[in-house]
Amino acid sequence: MPTRPSILDIDLDYFQFVDAPLDRLNEILRWANRPVDRLVEHHQESLEYWVDAIRKRSLSAPQFILHVDEHHDMLSERKPINCGNCLYFAMRRWPQCRVHWQINDPIDSPSMWLSEEAWASVAKRFTMGPRRKRGWPKPDIVTVCTSPGFLEESLARKLVGALRLAQ
Repeated sequence: MPTRPSILDIDLDYFQFVDAPLDRLNEILRWANRPVDRLVEHHQESLEYWVDAIRKRSLSAPQFILHVDEHHDMLSERKPINCGNCLYFAMRRWPQCRVHWQINDPIDSPSMWLSEEAWASVAKRFTMGPRRKRGWPKPDIVTVCTSPGFLEESLARKLVGALRLAQ
């Protein structure tokens, strides 16, 4: 198992507001240098996949999650786990895990949505910005979320068509 387990978590809605979305997706996937392990519709399904990979011992608890998404997915600390809060629950499940939210123009911050206590529990391990941090480890798992209804269907089809899925 990897010593610095890392996850690349892509939501295709990220690409609706970037120039040359197909080129940008391909750039991220070239950096990852591995096929997409799981394609899901709703983001909490990615978290379920990660938990299952750890249970099956194909991944150790992640130390890094690169979250490429239009949304931070930390809208609440209340269950049930859903697409709006799944990243918060990932950070709580794995208290050593650092998360970088790759976003060009954030519309808000998790601190606006979480209680002071909940935000304090994850804030030191959470960063955001338009590029991944220098030296960010390449992923051991890549998940992609299609998020139906969050981006134009024709763009979603083009982006999904560009993915190289694991067998």
